Amino acid sequence: MNTLRDKVKELERDAIINALNQCSWIMAKAARQLGITERMIGYKIKKYGIRRSEGRQESSKELVVMQATEKQA
Repeated sequence: MNTLRDKVKELERDAIINALNQCSWIMAKAARQLGITERMIGYKIKKYGIRRSEGRQESSKELVVMQATEKQA
């Protein structure tokens, strides 16, 4: 069952991924676009396990979203 909390996390993760893609993974630009600090986007990237896809060219815009190892209660 998808709770409201799960949906909010998914929406937030997707918004971060989209911003990073649009800003060529420049965290400061993506953070400004989202209206958050660079420190906060760094925290959320780590929280959601977001990283660039491995084994791809540097110019690739695709991201791999790894499942977070921790669940929030």
